[in-house]
Formats: sequence, C-alpha cells, structure tokens
Amino acid sequence: MFKGLTRRMALAGLAAAPFVQGARAQDLAKASIALLRLTSSGPVFIALEKGWFKEAGLDLAIKDFTAASQPPLAVVSGDADFGTTAFTAGFFNLAAKGGVKVIAAQSAEKPGYPLVAIAVTNAAWDAGVRTIKDLAGKRIAMTTAGSSMHYSIEIVARKHGVDPKTVTMVPLNTLPNMAAAFKGGTVDGALFPVTTWRQVEADGGGHLISWVGDEAPWQLGGVFTAPRTIAERRPLVAKFIAGYQRGAAAYNDAFGKRENGKIVPGPGYDDLLALLATAVKQSPQLVAAGLPYIDPQGRLDVGDIHNQVKLWQAQGQVARDADPKTFVDLTFVNGHFNVPG
Repeated sequence: MFKGLTRRMALAGLAAAPFVQGARAQDLAKASIALLRLTSSGPVFIALEKGWFKEAGLDLAIKDFTAASQPPLAVVSGDADFGTTAFTAGFFNLAAKGGVKVIAAQSAEKPGYPLVAIAVTNAAWDAGVRTIKDLAGKRIAMTTAGSSMHYSIEIVARKHGVDPKTVTMVPLNTLPNMAAAFKGGTVDGALFPVTTWRQVEADGGGHLISWVGDEAPWQLGGVFTAPRTIAERRPLVAKFIAGYQRGAAAYNDAFGKRENGKIVPGPGYDDLLALLATAVKQSPQLVAAGLPYIDPQGRLDVGDIHNQVKLWQAQGQVARDADPKTFVDLTFVNGHFNVPG
C-alpha cells in the first residue's frame, strides 16, 4: 500500500508532523543557548519541549552551566549563540566591553513572588534581629561580591535607611557553603533562593525576615547574545525571540497569577509544572515553590538596568564609562518598561 505514496503526500505528512509545522527539519537554522537549569530558564524549556522554536525555524540546543558567570562567557567565546542568566557586576563589565547585548527579559523580583529569602539564624533571631533595620552590624552570607544576592541586600538595606556598609557581606561562593555557615552560626543571616531556604527552614535552621521581591522589585536577569550575532544573523535572533516569547506567555499563563504569595494555577499548570520538574531535575513540589515572575513578552525594566549599573559604578565594581544604551538592544521585543529618554 505504501508504493502509491507520492512525494507530495509524503511531504504533506512531514509538514503535519509534531514540531515541524513552521519549517521542514532540513530548513531549520541551528543555534544553542547557554543557561542554568533553573526555573528562571522556564520559557526556554517550555518552548523547546513544545516545539515552538522549531515552528519559528530554529533548531535550538541547550548547553548547561552551573554558575551565573558562565553563560555570558560561553556567548563571548562563541560556544553558544544565546544565553540567559542573572545580572551581576561582572555581566555589566563584560557587556560594556562589547561582549554581549541584552535582547529580552528573564526573571524579575516582584511582590508576591517568593524567590530570594532574607533570613537570619536562630541565634540572631533570639538576640532580637527581626527586621531589615536590625541587619546593621550583622554578618550576612552571599555567594560572591557583585552578585545578584549582593545587589539585593544593597537595595533592600537602602530602602530601610540602613547603610549597606554597616552590613558585613560574607562571600561563600556556593549555596551549600552558605547553608553550612548559616546552620553553624558563623554568620547571622543569609540570602537564599527559595528552594534552598525551604530546606533550611524545614531543618529548623532559622527565621524568615522578608522576601527580596516584596521589599525591592528589580530586573533580576536577561536574555542576551553577541553583538556579531545581531549584526550578521539578525533573522536567527528574531526566530529565537519568537519561540522564547511563546514559552514566556505559556509560563505566565500557567504560573503568573498569585494571591497572598501563592500560585493560582492557570491554563496548562500541571503539564508545564511536570515539564519544568523534568528540565531542572527537581520534584514538582519543589519547583512550584520557586517559580519567579517572568514577563509574558520578555519585556525588560530598562530603567532598572540603568540603576543597577549606577550602583555598581558607585562601588567601583563596574567601569565608569559603562552605558546600558550601548548593550541593551530594544529592537527585538516591543513595549519595554521605563526606557530612559
């Protein structure tokens, strides 16, 4: 019966096959993205699994990394075409030197989205450390200087009238090191990602002071590529953004509504939660506890990026001539927020 199958019929069947509706497999442009297997990379995992990058004409491969500093370096070196990670002083220095350009938003700190906990040890709590103001003179664990955790404590302290210089930030590089120091009492407090904090909290290790997003919302991370990719392969970038935005919209539909800090499940919740659990290799329950806010269109809070750069410049961690206008490309996504004149 298969002898009568014409070439036209065969091609029609292929066109209707899953994940190849927008382009034939041999016509797909190949690209890769450097990322950390965190829920903040959710739009990429969703769009990849659903075939939306392929429908946009892109065969996208994931390259896994374990530290926020690694994806930008992979893009600069040419090992990856795209990247997504948290903004840091190091990222801005690399971008200012022409290494990368930001093209869309990743996650953001936002009220009602428990993402990064500001917590204190039992001993500190018993000694009366109960608010942000009480952190003055205390030792607070973080990953590294210039990190997103470092930035968070800087802006939260300022909000409450605390001179950040009075808070001793203790860089311990890894979350296990931070948790050990916290439990061992060699620090008074720490900033923990929600999933790490839930484990520390379950072990009876301390007390929550507040969530960063509830205190001081900010643009935590972004999606980026190399300037040469924009200059030489602009259609490739457009294809990536098309797939990414579909993933971001589905993520937001499923996880974006919150009431009293808890998710109100939306369309596709169970399916996408299971998908992300597989992608980040965690239980669905743990994933659900740490889903950050991600704009459904990938729109950036551009003004906040300018504020971040200014803060790091004031501390001497980012070059004085660094200008976000030179490394934030607003042409691929419409409607970015707070764009300076």
